[in-house]
Amino acid sequence: MYTLGIDTSNYATSLAVFDASAKEVVCDKKQFLPVKPGQLGLRQSDALFHHTVALPTLLQELGREFDLTKIGAVGVSTRPRAVEGSYMPCFLAGQSAATAFAAARNLPLVQTSHQQGHIAAALLAANPELFHQPVLVFHVSGGTTDLLLRDGLEQIRCLGTSNDLYAGQAVDRVGVSMGFGFPAGVMVSQMAQQCQEEMRVKVSVKGTNCNLSGLENQCNKLRAQGKSDAYVCKYCLTFIAETALKMVQAAQVQYPGLPVVFAGGVMSSDIIRPYIKKRLPGSYFVPGKFSSDNAIGVSCIAAQEVYCG
Repeated sequence: MYTLGIDTSNYATSLAVFDASAKEVVCDKKQFLPVKPGQLGLRQSDALFHHTVALPTLLQELGREFDLTKIGAVGVSTRPRAVEGSYMPCFLAGQSAATAFAAARNLPLVQTSHQQGHIAAALLAANPELFHQPVLVFHVSGGTTDLLLRDGLEQIRCLGTSNDLYAGQAVDRVGVSMGFGFPAGVMVSQMAQQCQEEMRVKVSVKGTNCNLSGLENQCNKLRAQGKSDAYVCKYCLTFIAETALKMVQAAQVQYPGLPVVFAGGVMSSDIIRPYIKKRLPGSYFVPGKFSSDNAIGVSCIAAQEVYCG
């Protein structure tokens, strides 16, 4: 009982095969979209083109590691989030490839969202038992800074979010301004680890919502004051960690005792993870493979709907 997952986000083209019987990932492939130095992402038309070019090659590579004739169902992310009006053209590439693969082999096709895929991958890596209970999930990426209540495969409710800039956008802007490539999260986190100074940050959080637009300005001001790149990177990530912590703590007043899982590429930072875990014991963080954009969660969702439905 194997499923193929396809995800074509604004960052990467991803494929994964999931074994529903063993509840584990068999193999996965990912290729980041090419972004020119100094740029903060791609136009959607360019992203769609690069996904279309990458998908056949990645599928061939996947086929060399796994017999694709054993696939019993296909899952694909077709939009950023499972809310009305959520749409990005880049997901059309994956949707087209998944539809063709499923139709050619007369297989079930499961459509989900990019965010649901992120959440499923995080739960799978943290503790598969979390699929069967209410969970608070903090999803932070280039396009989301969302505090979610997940209660069932499709029951996801947003409890809080950023009113302006997303955390991933802030990290990328800071990193690209220092000359890092896009996406810049990994390099920002690595640079931040070179700073041993303690950080004091004043965040803008009201209840379970936040504002992050001031973070970029603060980082630019610190650089103008002569602070090292390492210091600025650590300040940026500490600011995001403290923001996430306060938002979760506000939600716990209404939802006490629920497990808390942190998902999304930004949350794989070696600066953010220890900062939050020290103040929120028992919270779940997962390896970068399951945090950053990938098709693992999408393939897992397909398995749940088709084989566990």
